[in-house]
Amino acid sequence: MTYKIGEILEGKVTGIQPYGAFVSLDEETQGLIHVSEIQSGFTKNIHDALQVGDSAKVQIIDIDEYTQKISLSRRTLEAKFVHTGHRKKRYFTNKNKRIGFRTIEEQLPIWIDEALDMLS
Repeated sequence: MTYKIGEILEGKVTGIQPYGAFVSLDEETQGLIHVSEIQSGFTKNIHDALQVGDSAKVQIIDIDEYTQKISLSRRTLEAKFVHTGHRKKRYFTNKNKRIGFRTIEEQLPIWIDEALDMLS
């Protein structure tokens, strides 16, 4: 194999799966761009970034010497982080309102009082 880690090549997308895109580097060699290496940020649907038949500039990030599998990346070639518009997660707790999780040490006296009220 004549390819080396770090090389930047032009390839052609030959197949797309939910886990990544296959790219033909030459007539005999193919590599895989894992979904996490398609672009910066979150990639919900690979078809939004790549289509079968597209030309893709890729960088070799790993070569498995035993299986000869080549891992490729488009993300490493980006000049800067590209925000994909994925929303921030929201959580139930709110530190300003003091609701949500409390330690057992804080809750135990409240539970004891409630239990004693129920027995009365």
